[in-house]
Amino acid sequence: MSDHSHSSAPSAPASNFIRNIIDEDMRTAKWQGRVETRFPPEPNGYLHYGHAKSICLNFGLAEHYNGVCHMRFDDTNPEKEEQEYVDAILEAVKWLGFDWGSHLYFASDYFDKMYACAVALIEADKAYVDSLGADEMRAYRGTLTEPGRDSPFRQRSVAENLDLFRRMRDGEFPEGTHALRAKIDMASPNINLRDPVIYRIRHVAHHRTGDKWCIYPLYTFAHPIEDAIENVTHSICTLEFEDQRPFYDWLLDSLASAGLFRRPLPQQIEFARLNLTYVVLSKRKLISLVDKGHVDGWDDPRLPTLIGARRRGYTAEGFRLFAERIGISKSDAWIDISVLEECMREHLNEAAERRVAVLDPVKLVITNYPENHSEACAAPNHPLKPDLGQREMPFSRELWIEREDFMEEPSKGFRRLFPGNMARLRYGYVVKCTGCEKDADGKVTAVLAEYMPDSKSGTPGADNYKVKGNLHWVSVAHACAAEVRLYDRLFAHAYPGARREGDPEDLERDYIDDLNPDSKQVITAQLEPSLASVAPEAHFQFERHGYFVADRRDSRPGAPVFNRSVTLKDSWAKGSK
Repeated sequence: MSDHSHSSAPSAPASNFIRNIIDEDMRTAKWQGRVETRFPPEPNGYLHYGHAKSICLNFGLAEHYNGVCHMRFDDTNPEKEEQEYVDAILEAVKWLGFDWGSHLYFASDYFDKMYACAVALIEADKAYVDSLGADEMRAYRGTLTEPGRDSPFRQRSVAENLDLFRRMRDGEFPEGTHALRAKIDMASPNINLRDPVIYRIRHVAHHRTGDKWCIYPLYTFAHPIEDAIENVTHSICTLEFEDQRPFYDWLLDSLASAGLFRRPLPQQIEFARLNLTYVVLSKRKLISLVDKGHVDGWDDPRLPTLIGARRRGYTAEGFRLFAERIGISKSDAWIDISVLEECMREHLNEAAERRVAVLDPVKLVITNYPENHSEACAAPNHPLKPDLGQREMPFSRELWIEREDFMEEPSKGFRRLFPGNMARLRYGYVVKCTGCEKDADGKVTAVLAEYMPDSKSGTPGADNYKVKGNLHWVSVAHACAAEVRLYDRLFAHAYPGARREGDPEDLERDYIDDLNPDSKQVITAQLEPSLASVAPEAHFQFERHGYFVADRRDSRPGAPVFNRSVTLKDSWAKGSK
């Protein structure tokens, strides 16, 4: 077993282009020294690793500048949103270590204000009710190389638009018959400025407002208004919203000109989203993995959701270290998942106490040790933290050891148990292997050995024995048998579904084909007795095996279930897996 000596504590936040913008705003007193950011998820699913990066960025910037970060739900699509997701998102943000204080908001709280903003645009002749069908509207919109065409309804009078919009609100029309569009420029090279739809009819109850509304704003319309209402200074989005920034600015400028908001207006800033190897972060693909039973629900420890990560034993501190380490950029780049795994190792190496577990047990019988006798061996709880003290491990005649620690005919360099060889039982005695017992099929059922009574660790005579092998063990009479789940990467290939060298040009690879068949193995292990009654979510390093956590859902007192969080080292490095 090896222990890392470096600290997992994040260094001071590194400078990046977003901080440079904020620093300049602070220098010019654009916001009078104020920094307000926001994290705006839509409550239609569970957060994933990419959201962790955004959470750490937005809340981290607010912390750094002694500002505030708003926790805001963009609940403008009632067909897909549920309170279950609201609760799960709040829990995930809290778990990551962030607090929004009194700044908890919902887009639905602003529906009246948004309606008033839409009316103001109509009154300024900057919005109109369009009665084209969806297919017709798409055809009129043009392409990336051809300009769009004006809708035949674009020249409706202000009075007619106000009347139609009010009747839309009052529920007079079926879905799809009318939509409210911004009136900007159908010939704009930016297709997002070609009179985008800003309100649509939806006869669907909302999980917070009930049946009050049957028209709902689109996200691209709602989001800038929410920022302005909340006096957000820096509205930080991922790069896919870069093309929407001109509309964001047009809308807020138009509403400020109408007297609805004061300047300076919120500034949208885009950064590159997280692209991580060996996972998929597409919501559509994650839903498919769950619905088709490729994983065991949204909190499956293999799934890159934050509830899955928490259940796997990944830590909030590890995610914060990861976010700091990968930094912020304007250009898309792939981050190898080993970077995330190493951040978890660094934190767990410091945070997790050590325990002993035998994952593939075979019995070791010490033939010259007294029967029905046991004694205590002292083991440190953490080799880097003496202040955490020691624990007692019972030692007896029969012990569980790892099956791989015995070879009847040793390979070159093998230093553990084989007939005639000596090895130390960690924290206990030196033993000399005398042979083994086998069943009718030739499988080893017990390893036989003799112990050296004057070799106990920590006693004066222990140093007289110079042996190279060092084994962990658990007393058979005192062991706790427990279910242990060995989790690995969900996908066997770095870019699931991507074409690879040697594939035919016309091959469309399904990302499902790249699932790792060995991503989950369930075994029964033998644990030291101190692990029998640990609390759910307690983290430990199992010596030699990696970092494990007591499952937060399935563990019970006296019947723990452990999930492997991460191995002691990168087992996938240099193609070793």
